[in-house]
Amino acid sequence: MKKMIAFVAALTLMAGALTGCGTGGSSSDGKGAESRNADSSQTVSTDGSTSMEKVIGFLSEAYMEEHGDTKVTYNPTGSSSGIQAVAEGRCDIGLASRDLKEEETADLEETVVAIDGIGIIVNPDNQVADLTIEQIGMIYSGKITNWKEVGGSDAPIVCIGREAASGTRDGFEEVTDTKDKCQYSQELTSTGDVVQTVSGNPNAIGYASVASVNDTVKMVSVEGVSPTTETIQDGEYKIQRNFVLVTKKDTSLSKAAQEFFDFATSSQADSLITEAGAVPVKKG
Repeated sequence: MKKMIAFVAALTLMAGALTGCGTGGSSSDGKGAESRNADSSQTVSTDGSTSMEKVIGFLSEAYMEEHGDTKVTYNPTGSSSGIQAVAEGRCDIGLASRDLKEEETADLEETVVAIDGIGIIVNPDNQVADLTIEQIGMIYSGKITNWKEVGGSDAPIVCIGREAASGTRDGFEEVTDTKDKCQYSQELTSTGDVVQTVSGNPNAIGYASVASVNDTVKMVSVEGVSPTTETIQDGEYKIQRNFVLVTKKDTSLSKAAQEFFDFATSSQADSLITEAGAVPVKKG
């Protein structure tokens, strides 16, 4: 009889322990859920524009140095993919190197974090140093096909650009009025690929975020204006677009994501954006 009593008592204790485990995550005071949310909120996920790699890199590294308990991740998938990712709840903040389209603003909102000039790049051996927006549009639409038509050598022009989902491509085609008119020799999936391809082809022309251009290629001026901080910020350099943080409407960010968002859009981030090669937005 004593053994039976001891066995029943043991079963009672086990049932109590199991009940405790079951209610820890769904108790009425929500403490279990809060604990899990606190843990997950320490990772801030960003997804999108490859052109924003330097900007998001500088911002996230500086932020993580000051907030050691927070990790900011970056998935370089392209602007449209990043916008889709935040719309589907697969990341905290989307990154787009273009403004949202009208149909995207129904559920999403944009915050401009920086301004980027789109550099028109050629091979360093190319003699052409300046082009008009009209000439650039004619080159990419196939109306100008030889460099000699714009002051260069007698050689065919090879047009390099980005894939259809690219925010850089959207920005470039909007300014040059070449939407659905471009005749690309190659459509590449990243800014780095465009720069590398142009650097290796003396007849190539391409476009890329100014922040991503290196000395393996040459940027031409556009209508006599070179892309600088001042000319981009005041709008004198015409081929430019916004770098945008995309979030869901009517949905609060996690505490960690909101704090990173506030940092990225504050005056404190201006020097980091400049160091990354982009132009800070004028505050106030």
